Amino acid sequence: MGEGTGGPGRTAGEPPTAATRAGAVLNLTNGELRSARPLPRRIALTFDDGPDPEWTPQLLDVLRKHNAHATFFAIGANIAKNPGLARRMIREGHEIGNHTYTHIDMGSAPAWRTKLELDLTQRALAGATGRSTNLIRQPYSSTPSGLTGAQWQAAQSSAKQGYLTVFTDRDTEDWARPGIDKIVERAVGAGAGAGAIVMLHDSGGDRTETVKGVEAILTRLAGKGYEFTTVSEAIGLPPGNTPASTDEKVIGKALVWGQLGSSWIIGALALLFAVAAVLTALRLAILLIFARVHVGRVRRLRKRRAQRHQPVFSPPVSVIVPAYNEEAGIEATIRSLLDTDYQAPIEVIVVDDGSTDRTAEIAHSLTPHPPPHNPLHGVRLIRKPNGGKPSALNTGIAAARADIVVLVDGDTVFQRDTLANLVAPMVNPQVGAVSGNTKVANRRGIIGRWQHIEYVIGFNLDRRMFDVLQCMPTIPGAIGAFRRRALASVGGVSDDTLAEDTDLTMAICREGWRVVYEESALAWTEAPSSIRQLWRQRYRWCYGTLQAMWKHRGSLFQGGRSGHFGRRCLPYLTVFQVALPLFAPAVDIFTLYGLYFLDPGKLALSWLFFTLLQALAGAYALRLDGEPLRTLWVLPLQQIVYRQLMYLVTIQSMVTAVAGARLRWQTIRRTGTFSTPPETAPQVR
Repeated sequence: MGEGTGGPGRTAGEPPTAATRAGAVLNLTNGELRSARPLPRRIALTFDDGPDPEWTPQLLDVLRKHNAHATFFAIGANIAKNPGLARRMIREGHEIGNHTYTHIDMGSAPAWRTKLELDLTQRALAGATGRSTNLIRQPYSSTPSGLTGAQWQAAQSSAKQGYLTVFTDRDTEDWARPGIDKIVERAVGAGAGAGAIVMLHDSGGDRTETVKGVEAILTRLAGKGYEFTTVSEAIGLPPGNTPASTDEKVIGKALVWGQLGSSWIIGALALLFAVAAVLTALRLAILLIFARVHVGRVRRLRKRRAQRHQPVFSPPVSVIVPAYNEEAGIEATIRSLLDTDYQAPIEVIVVDDGSTDRTAEIAHSLTPHPPPHNPLHGVRLIRKPNGGKPSALNTGIAAARADIVVLVDGDTVFQRDTLANLVAPMVNPQVGAVSGNTKVANRRGIIGRWQHIEYVIGFNLDRRMFDVLQCMPTIPGAIGAFRRRALASVGGVSDDTLAEDTDLTMAICREGWRVVYEESALAWTEAPSSIRQLWRQRYRWCYGTLQAMWKHRGSLFQGGRSGHFGRRCLPYLTVFQVALPLFAPAVDIFTLYGLYFLDPGKLALSWLFFTLLQALAGAYALRLDGEPLRTLWVLPLQQIVYRQLMYLVTIQSMVTAVAGARLRWQTIRRTGTFSTPPETAPQVR
């Protein structure tokens, strides 16, 4: 391989002058600079960045039509994705060179990364074609005169692995799509009869001009006696592709199959990402629309009541508090129920379900004898062996004297107007149950703030939609009012599931009762204060919800009110509370992959866009609930951490359900949010 041995460099780190003036092919394998130029009237058309499934076949067709050969400097990842095209290149007499595995800048990449990229490309080529190559073209390189110091060092490093570095004599810059005439003009050049290595591209964008330009180049120069051949043949060397070793072929085939499999996986993940994005945006839009409809309907209803001067609906009420080891908050719960502006008699029935702490003792201390003239008043304590929450609720319901029954958790505090607001919708005889508005009291820590946002944005926006659609799936155990006839129509509270509140609500809806949401009936509850306690609670909720959905799946195919409930509620829960969380981790994996290997800017913008949508929806939900907007500062972190936790809970619940395992009723450890001194207690409006 011909031309001179070099000369002194310009300055330290820069390539020697002889290299910048050398031929387009550099041989540095022996530590000295040798270069070569194409023989006269030999044109080596070279194509970078492929193979591409759209443009490479078109270029191969043009070359075959003119009986011309070329050299393709292929990206290893593209070879692995399109092994058939690589085999076609070899089969039709073309040559394949190394263009790294992911098109890295060899001049700025660390040495280990460069070596890995070149080795992976060799393995991909061996797996696809059974051949290896000794030719390399560095990405972002052009003519020898434009050789940089970093590229010179990269050429020296690759020479130690046996590579000849190929630059170009004529750079068409077809990647910029300058027009067919410009591409042809730059490829043909001004040197009559001179040989040349011409740079083109068969991937990386629209290559329509390149395909037409190659057709024109072949047509114009072939008639002038030019031969279109490979780089190796153009400079008089043996073919650059030689048979690969058996080990290289085996490893290469594994790499190709792995790349094809990963491409399929990435494609599937990209599709999931798009579906999840569309579903998330659609859900937010639906929730906001129905929230607006709900607000307008509530305002009209209140206006009509005010115009009719209807008397306040205040029937006697029995409040049932199931309690198991609730000594930290039971006193606050009972006192809040008694400290009410409700105008009718109230009895509070505390059902101690075999507590092992002071729950029963504290409740008993708050149970004075009721006045003889009004037995439906005051506090009663019922003690029973531990049997679970449904058993405790049914015991309390059986002992209740009123026709309106309110169910309250033992860690919940009512405001003075809560009972009146909760019972008010019962003036409509078609209403069988009412869901109140649950608020997180211990929201000072980050976990509490996350749950506060979840309650306001998620749970309560959902309930507004379900109210409008008349398909409420859950009245929370913290606050709910029921007609005794509605409870009797479904046989009381079932212990078939761990989400007894969801199971009960679905059963009541299927019986044809209206179940409504009353936003002004506020109940303040103590949320889990640790990740472990939160996991246990949500695991039980999610698993129980899955059980309830399965139990009531028959409503999907029934008529009447039951079918009305099933076909509106269950598909929504299936898509947004089961399917989307199950696929969400895969979407997150794709996002992380994209940040490293795809366009991180687009993914970052997508994340910011959807976080902004969540923030806008959250701001609207907080405003509807009369909550300050400053809580939204934790929303971005919630999307990264808390959301993943809830997804994992859903996955674990689904695995448990599929495995057929059963869970028992669990309680979370209370910290006594409502037993703190007045100056540090949560503000209850």
